[in-house]
Amino acid sequence: MLAGKTAVLGVTGGIAAYKAAEIVRWLKKEGAAVVVVMSPAAKRFITPLTLSTLSGNPVLDDLWAPNQSLTFGRPRERTSPVEHIEIADAADLVIVAPATADLLAKAAHGMGDDLVTTVLLATRAPVIFAPAMNG
Repeated sequence: MLAGKTAVLGVTGGIAAYKAAEIVRWLKKEGAAVVVVMSPAAKRFITPLTLSTLSGNPVLDDLWAPNQSLTFGRPRERTSPVEHIEIADAADLVIVAPATADLLAKAAHGMGDDLVTTVLLATRAPVIFAPAMNG
């Protein structure tokens, strides 16, 4: 079902961030190319090295970093020299897990102050939010 597709996983700073590793493994098992973008707070809960190793791509966590070499799993011309636009355009599916209250508030109000939120603002792909916070 996901073979040949590109899935972007947005990881935010909640305790459930450790489950991102399982999501990456599942997406890869289903045949998707996986690009992980992390909020700055997410790195306090799980390391980029873990997600990079599992996804086979560098983990992107800095809106202002120079472009990195990404593997989207299928031939694709670069659509933009701006990395968050390229990621947003390449996505066939965007999953935000965990989706913290902070992230959901930013998304609801159209705020883009990190790589995860700017990808959300720019993508035309379906977005799945997996809320994880104290009830």
